[in-house]
Amino acid sequence: MSLFNLSSAQLRQAADLKEKIEALQSQLSQFQGADEVVADPAEAPRKKISAAGIERIRAAQKVRWAKTKVGTPDTAPVAVPAKRGRRKMSAAGRARIAAAARARWAKVRAAKAGK
Repeated sequence: MSLFNLSSAQLRQAADLKEKIEALQSQLSQFQGADEVVADPAEAPRKKISAAGIERIRAAQKVRWAKTKVGTPDTAPVAVPAKRGRRKMSAAGRARIAAAARARWAKVRAAKAGK
């Protein structure tokens, strides 16, 4: 049902109901000990980051900036964590994968030749 299709009496009744709801929400928040009503969840108080969390963020940002400034004369040395090496596949494992791929393609070629 659209607001455009409502009569003036229905609109007045809807406005009265909205005012009553707001009043009841205000009373409820006072009952619960809240000082103010937060109508929009986006306006709710935000959680704070701990000091340790802020320090981790700062340290990571310093490392990122140090990587971009490498080679400039005024750069102070910053400890950059060593990058983990890539995992390597054994030659036997690679051979098994290659053999399986060759077998799959041989099956596809055989199916095409049979048609």
